[in-house]
Amino acid sequence: MSELVARTGRHQQRYENGYRLVAGCVPFRYKSSDGDSSSEKIVQVLMINSPSGPGLLFPKGGWENDETVEEAAAREAVEEAGVRGDLMDFLGYYEFRSKTHQDEFSPEGLCRAAMFALFVKEELEFWPEQSTRNRSWLDVSEALETLRHAWMRDALEGFCKWHEDKLNETKG
Repeated sequence: MSELVARTGRHQQRYENGYRLVAGCVPFRYKSSDGDSSSEKIVQVLMINSPSGPGLLFPKGGWENDETVEEAAAREAVEEAGVRGDLMDFLGYYEFRSKTHQDEFSPEGLCRAAMFALFVKEELEFWPEQSTRNRSWLDVSEALETLRHAWMRDALEGFCKWHEDKLNETKG
């Protein structure tokens, strides 16, 4: 088994107009309600804890200059949440201020996150940040209540709209 290792350091980090560029995803799966074959499938999203404080998060991290934004989002899902799957559509850019990631290129700690929907196909038994992160599958309503950052609630709402539009496309 090849060992997965999380990337560290900031020397390959991308910046644009004073913003640190990050990539992340809203990992999701479907759960059948009550085992009834005619029942609707319930969407669940995967949340992770942060070693730096309370509340839950979606996996996200620095977009480095040797990878595409999609590769960065998929890499962060593996490193932080230990999941792989199909990176679906782009959900949008979300801007926020990070107190922990202020540096010479982004002295105000401004970040711009490119977020994607990730349909989870595999949960890894071992992943790079498993010693500092726990993962939890939650229904969307639970996730909205436990998200640590307002911008991630906005991203989850963007995911819900995207998902609803996708369902309507398949029904229409």
